[in-house]
Amino acid sequence: MKYTADFTIKRIELISVLIINWNEFLQPYEQAVSEITLKLENVVAQYEMAYKHCPIEQIDGRVKSVSSILEKAMRKDVAMEEIAQKIEDIAGLRIICYFVEDIEKIVDMIKEREGFDMKIVAERDYVNNTKQSGYRSYHLIIEYDLITYKGREKIKAEIQIRTMSMNFWATMEHSMRYKYNGNIPEHVQQRLTSSAEAAFQLDKEMSTIRDEIVEAEKVILTISLTVNEILSNLQKLYNVAEIEKVNELNREFIEIYQLNDLDKLLMFKERIKVMADIYKVRY
Repeated sequence: MKYTADFTIKRIELISVLIINWNEFLQPYEQAVSEITLKLENVVAQYEMAYKHCPIEQIDGRVKSVSSILEKAMRKDVAMEEIAQKIEDIAGLRIICYFVEDIEKIVDMIKEREGFDMKIVAERDYVNNTKQSGYRSYHLIIEYDLITYKGREKIKAEIQIRTMSMNFWATMEHSMRYKYNGNIPEHVQQRLTSSAEAAFQLDKEMSTIRDEIVEAEKVILTISLTVNEILSNLQKLYNVAEIEKVNELNREFIEIYQLNDLDKLLMFKERIKVMADIYKVRY
């Protein structure tokens, strides 16, 4: 019995060490995903502050699970000690945009960071060189400079850039591949390929009416920022001005907002801003 108990304890200790090692191995990748995501979100915020159309619509980041890493290592015949060098998508980011033209802009945006905090080590253009399955996306493999408690470290990460329709198709295709264990039936694959072409035609159609879409997007953003500023200044006035006066302004704001007139909304914003500034100086 003693031998069995000791063996069990040693086995538990070994499993614990493996878990701790994996956590330590993956932590820099999690840090890299977090840092790159934050930097890209700051770029989006700068576009919004400038009231400009941002090519980035959505940013998603993830670190592969241990089981996914091991499965890929086995499939690619990668030795355990070579995982960090040969598996390039342990850290992954996906950037979603509205238009096909935005993909190139985002690629250029990332390339501008070369020499600063990252280096592009590989590019794979599946937008112009579509995979046989119909898959479209633009992939960048980067080396990201990371500062850890151990010092400077270079982490490989994959950045996928695609439109919303490309992403929807890729998500469906991934689900089918998982359902059929990688062996999608021919008739299903044909339908997927046809739908990929239909999605790409939709992207092209959206590009032809791009200017109208971008203009509408800018108006929506302007309204959102204007309303936020008005509400913020009204809240400040509630703290220092007469309640009834502020209630009257609040009712006026609701009436103007319901008119759906951007010019009047902007004029009202300036009025409230001036009042808030006056009370700020006074009190």
